[in-house]
Amino acid sequence: MATRKLVAELSSENVFTEPIRLAKGYFNFSLYGTWQATVTVQRSFDEGNTWGDVKDFDENGEYVGYEPEENVLYRFGIKTGNYISGTVKGRLAQE
Repeated sequence: MATRKLVAELSSENVFTEPIRLAKGYFNFSLYGTWQATVTVQRSFDEGNTWGDVKDFDENGEYVGYEPEENVLYRFGIKTGNYISGTVKGRLAQE
């Protein structure tokens, strides 16, 4: 399987990345930079029409997730009211 990778910088509220399609299996999520916010990872089972929250993050780190289904869309972003300052740098990838 080819590497699937989404890299983005976020510096305001009410903004999400373009989605990435993940296969069944493990993926990694990295957050870095100097920022104060709550970053939310979301997934969609209906081609992006509706999004469900997977998990919230409020600090830099390296995280591992597992997607139990095939061809699910993922994205990350900052919801309205969850941004304070700085630029969140993020990377979501799957090998």
